[in-house]
Amino acid sequence: MKIHESAENYLETILILSHRKPHVRSIDIATELDFSKPSVSVAMKNLRNNGYIQVDREGYITLTESGRQIAEMIYERHTLLSTWLIALGVDEKTAAEDACRIEHVISAESFEAIKRHAGEKTGD
Repeated sequence: MKIHESAENYLETILILSHRKPHVRSIDIATELDFSKPSVSVAMKNLRNNGYIQVDREGYITLTESGRQIAEMIYERHTLLSTWLIALGVDEKTAAEDACRIEHVISAESFEAIKRHAGEKTGD
């Protein structure tokens, strides 16, 4: 299933926040992304309706299995690409911004090739 870049960003943000906090709420996502609460609310409804997240009575958001798979894929891409760009001499801020754009459009084949190449250079 094809998922939009914005949905991937929300799922990745939920994953990152879940590593930092015991519970993730819409307000945490709005604060992290500097988005309005209504925008995040609409996005959470769409993610819930598509089966990527669950929201309990207290408003705590958790990733479903499919949501977690997407979030972890995007996060891995972001982490590896930004680290790789920094190693190539790109400043940290630019590397993070570029990785954020690339992570959504790069093919699985190209990402795996970069991953192999980066692993060869670092001895992983």
